[in-house]
Amino acid sequence: MERIRELRKALGLSQEAFAKRLGVTGTAVSRYEKGERALKEQMALSICREFRVNYYWLTEGEGEMFVAMPDSAIDEIVDEYGLDEDDEKMLRKWLELPADHRKIIKDYLRNIFT
Repeated sequence: MERIRELRKALGLSQEAFAKRLGVTGTAVSRYEKGERALKEQMALSICREFRVNYYWLTEGEGEMFVAMPDSAIDEIVDEYGLDEDDEKMLRKWLELPADHRKIIKDYLRNIFT
């Protein structure tokens, strides 16, 4: 599949380096690139997850190669879990708290739920 080769080259990775990130062999990547092996759904999903690739670009050749990158890890969590604005604010404030304050709150909540 030509798009796998195109992606790998865009990332500047050898077949071996690309394969290692996916947990497969360089030979497997070579076979995908040459069209000797069909790209199965699980591998397509792994490639998309590992390299932030647009699934429709990889499988259909439509759209941009990469999905938009979140501004931060918090943005990624907000997107992944469908958090609303209040959830995001709470998460950001939680992470801004000093560790000792977070411990006090966790201890309090632990006592409520046990």
